[in-house]
Amino acid sequence: MVMAAERKEAMPNSSAGGAHILVFPYPAQGHMLPLLDLTHQLLLRGLTITILVTPKNLPFLNPLLSQHQPSSIETLVFPFPSHSHLPPGVENVKDIGNHGNTFIISALSSLREPITNWFQSHPSPPIALISDFFLGWTHHLASELGIPRVAFYSSGAFVSSVFITLSSKMGSLQSFAGLSHLPNSPSFAFDHLPSMLRRFKESDPDWACVKDSFIANNSSWGAVFNTFDALEEPYLRHWQREMGHSRVWAVGPLMNLDGAGPSPTDRGGPSSVPADGVLTWLDGCPSGSVLFVCFGSQFSPGKQQVEAIAAGLEGSGARFIWAIKLSGSGENSEQVAEQCDEILTGLEDRVAGRGLIIRGWAPQVPILNHRATGGFLTHCGWNSVLEGITAGVLLLVWPLQADQFVNARLLVEYLGAAVRVAEGVDAVPDSVELGRIISESLSVTRPERVRAMELRSEALAAVQQGGSSWRDLDGFAKELYARGRNSSNPRDDEKEE
Repeated sequence: MVMAAERKEAMPNSSAGGAHILVFPYPAQGHMLPLLDLTHQLLLRGLTITILVTPKNLPFLNPLLSQHQPSSIETLVFPFPSHSHLPPGVENVKDIGNHGNTFIISALSSLREPITNWFQSHPSPPIALISDFFLGWTHHLASELGIPRVAFYSSGAFVSSVFITLSSKMGSLQSFAGLSHLPNSPSFAFDHLPSMLRRFKESDPDWACVKDSFIANNSSWGAVFNTFDALEEPYLRHWQREMGHSRVWAVGPLMNLDGAGPSPTDRGGPSSVPADGVLTWLDGCPSGSVLFVCFGSQFSPGKQQVEAIAAGLEGSGARFIWAIKLSGSGENSEQVAEQCDEILTGLEDRVAGRGLIIRGWAPQVPILNHRATGGFLTHCGWNSVLEGITAGVLLLVWPLQADQFVNARLLVEYLGAAVRVAEGVDAVPDSVELGRIISESLSVTRPERVRAMELRSEALAAVQQGGSSWRDLDGFAKELYARGRNSSNPRDDEKEE
């Protein structure tokens, strides 16, 4: 791969050419981390970045800021706007859960005027805006400022195609959605559509803001996806057709690129087990013998679910690492957490040496990439999907909410690289069947495992020098740099067709 120094030789420092870019992440970990990875890559390619956050999200930037000169990256920190449906102090989805997305999107739209004032007073204002697709309202802002807006999709091209198609129908979706114009002509049960499409409330100003944001994404000057051609080529081409131009870049998996931002152990929160201890435990396991179980940072399983998973893991006879969040909402959340902890303690005693339970965040990327790990029981969030694919492990999928059902469809039915074990936040799998699937999943000859290894090779090839994602990322950065070089005053820059 091309190293950072070589990148900067190929692309002069952007301060001379005026290629100053404003980056606006959405405050949810699964959205922020890949956009910060993209920001890191743009900085390596000589662009100058201002990144916009609110105060409590500033610590997410520390690993990125520590790797670059202050002259190349600055922070723009605005107070988080108050909102009647958000408790004081909430500035990130992790503080309230996915149901708070609507109110966070609506609240952040109040930053339109402060951003405009900052832009108009800046001696060298940005020549482009890159913002998360949950912040589609920034397309209108960018149009007013006379600069192009690029939508960054932390999710895949398939699920984003579903979004782009159904956004205008929010509020009128029926019991199922057929999408015959998309590759593979998918159809989805209403409950399996992304939750932001299902929860729409007519005549609600917050939801009106959300709907407008998603529709506005369709008109963005460009779109960047954290995916790669071999994984989603039909849907990337669909995006180009829908947008009517070729400014659609697939640049992932971003964290596998050379010098990919924060280290894997800097990407989460507190854990009950030190990262070094987890990797040492894995060192003592045979290659491909361990199943990693993790359902992301937003889901806390109930007592029956914990019992079923525990029984399935015990009955499988397989080695495992289980990272679990023991907290929830509701009146009995503390009691349920205590009951679940008792179940976990009993499991630990019975499978001593064969299983490792991590209460809290786990160093997922190092675990998945360890030679001992052969499978991954996952909720099918897009970042976890990419991490599992690039590790070459078999994915056992249990989609819960948001975009996860659509991601599971892609992996199980279209790519043949995953096995579905359950569906839904309230599902309780049969523990005997779960144990059987786990036991069989670690076989290196299983067709889905073979396909997973093929996808791993394709993912790694995409980010190598000359690979599809490498070319798209370089092309994207060079186009931004050229706009800065050719636009002495971005406010007068003509909008491209």
